[in-house]
Amino acid sequence: MKKNRGFTLIELMITVAIVGILAMVAYPSYTQYIVRANRSAAQSFMFAVTNKQEQHLLDARSYATSLAVLNMTVPADVAGKYTVTTTSDMTTTPPSYLVTAAPKTSQNDPRCGTLTLNHTGTKTQSGTGAVSDCW
Repeated sequence: MKKNRGFTLIELMITVAIVGILAMVAYPSYTQYIVRANRSAAQSFMFAVTNKQEQHLLDARSYATSLAVLNMTVPADVAGKYTVTTTSDMTTTPPSYLVTAAPKTSQNDPRCGTLTLNHTGTKTQSGTGAVSDCW
């Protein structure tokens, strides 16, 4: 007697269905992980900007008006997903600055949206989530 080797069409379809269900469950988790990793990179750069702003205040007695004045460029991994800017206001007492990271369209993050960090260390977000979830 000849014994057939291989898979039947039913076995193959069951395997494809199982892989499809697993992918359907895993993909949203993966995309949320990528969004959080990109947000974390942007936050790390924002903290570096705040450190440079404080150093600039000690050296020049004023906050810098832009990243160029601080001699900083946005890293490539952050620049691809966020537009990071800094502004200062020397007319207020005490002087202040604001670092902003606005997500580009490729970084779909409606929960947190635009992240801001000011001279007092106050962190905010423009999205629907809580500050504690985004920072």
